[in-house]
Amino acid sequence: MADSMIKQRLSVFAVLGGLAFAPLAPMPVSAQERKSAEEPLSVDDPMAPHPRVAAAIDRIDRVIQEGPFDPTWTSLENYEIPKWYKDAKFGIFIHWGVYSVPAFGSEWYPRQMYIDTERRGDNFFTHHAKTYGPQSDFGYKDFIPRFRAEAFDPAQWADLFKRAGARYVVPVAEHHDGFPMYDCSFTSWNAKEMGPKRDIIAELQTAVRDRGMKFGLSSHRAFNWKYFVRRPEFDNADPKYARLYGRPMPFLFKEDAADYKSRFEPQDKQFKDDWLARTCELVDKYDPDLIWFDFGITAGQDTEYTDNHFSPYLQRFASYYYNVSSQRKRPLGIINYKWKAFPEGAAVLDLERSKMDAIRTPFWQTDTAISSSSWGYTENQKYKSAGRLVDDLVDVVAKNGCLLLNVGPRADGTIPDQDREILLSIGEWLDVNGEAIYETSHWKTYGEGPTKTTTGHLAEHKDQPFTAQDIRFTTKGNFLYAILLDWPKTPRVTINTLTDSDQDIGIIESIEMLGTDADIRWTRDKRGLHVSLPSQPPCEHAYVLKLRLSGSPPSQAETP
Repeated sequence: MADSMIKQRLSVFAVLGGLAFAPLAPMPVSAQERKSAEEPLSVDDPMAPHPRVAAAIDRIDRVIQEGPFDPTWTSLENYEIPKWYKDAKFGIFIHWGVYSVPAFGSEWYPRQMYIDTERRGDNFFTHHAKTYGPQSDFGYKDFIPRFRAEAFDPAQWADLFKRAGARYVVPVAEHHDGFPMYDCSFTSWNAKEMGPKRDIIAELQTAVRDRGMKFGLSSHRAFNWKYFVRRPEFDNADPKYARLYGRPMPFLFKEDAADYKSRFEPQDKQFKDDWLARTCELVDKYDPDLIWFDFGITAGQDTEYTDNHFSPYLQRFASYYYNVSSQRKRPLGIINYKWKAFPEGAAVLDLERSKMDAIRTPFWQTDTAISSSSWGYTENQKYKSAGRLVDDLVDVVAKNGCLLLNVGPRADGTIPDQDREILLSIGEWLDVNGEAIYETSHWKTYGEGPTKTTTGHLAEHKDQPFTAQDIRFTTKGNFLYAILLDWPKTPRVTINTLTDSDQDIGIIESIEMLGTDADIRWTRDKRGLHVSLPSQPPCEHAYVLKLRLSGSPPSQAETP
């Protein structure tokens, strides 16, 4: 270890002091595991900027200068969302990393194992100490040798996602834990050099694109700055592990360090330069169709992009990505952002575990998971039903959005059977009813019915189940699709919106129900459209009435 590193470490410990904990018997770790958990010795100081960052930043800025997009909001708001994305409607998100080894609580295990409080009913700190030993002896880094991915088959994954009806796939390239799932040039703590010793992202890219799906990547790197809470005796306080845990900054040792919502110290230039270099490398190496960003790129939900200290780096990345992707044969790249990190004309808004309560223009996305309890794999997952997820997809699409649905594979690379069953059930529904989803547009109103969707960050747990009176609309050409979110007790439904005085509808030439050849009888009056349904539903989940209209295509909500 370099003298400067030793001085830094001793300085931190001297200022902060130590805290004593009763030792617990650790789970045995083999000598080989311990050895492979240590980063190979190198001449560079892990507390200093990585030697490759400066050259990477110089090259990035040269590309930015070449245009056509400049690193200004005015220039970036000339961005246009590619048609394929608006047509795709449904994608698969994948949270897979070292956190799948402990498989406890949630994918935030790496953070919570160092915080002695409960998170959503679980005390990760206590669980870790009892199961593996104190955090001074067995840290998060020591899970890496156990993350072997020995059963990972990217072709099988891609086949499953294709059968599920997904049009795009977005694996996590790097989560908050600081362990890239790809061959990263700026740290040797990555999946290519440790753990699986495979470039997971490269393998998935090939498999996904070979099956005609678009390929995206997510970056959660920005929150690594404040992700790991430190104590002097924890392994994450040692500067030699800074390329994984991040530098042990003094504010991470404070008593309230875990409270990132009340106080989010701005990332410094060294961190932001490293972030920019890493994120642009994803563009260079994997040519993603989409980049998804988590919340760390802005301090909070109410921080305006005009006041965000991170904004100059977001502008530089966006101009770099758009400039590079504008030179390739495929459409322009897509950036997903949360909260107010971008102006809405410069990228695509993404809502986490939440939806809109009305049609939104421009186009938007919601991300949610098959599990209601975690994004990454854990034991004792709490699963949603395929029917609920289909209803969510329909509701989002009717409001001019798309759905990114997450799965969490096990540490060995297998996707749990229940995840597979849910995905295949969604795929079977789309096989029958996909024409009411793919390549459709929103109508003048998203639908009708008594059940309202809740809004706000992480609000989906407040949603109530949809009923047979809840109906959603999509359009394509001269067709209007009315999608019933539940099957009525008697085989008859009235769609109140579609009265005979509605000039936007005009004449209904015919009505059919997707998935059945049964004749559909109907009448229309001032109270609405009255439809007699088949005696049995044609599929398991939502049910689609296809209305053929005469004359011009159905009217849509106006786009500002």
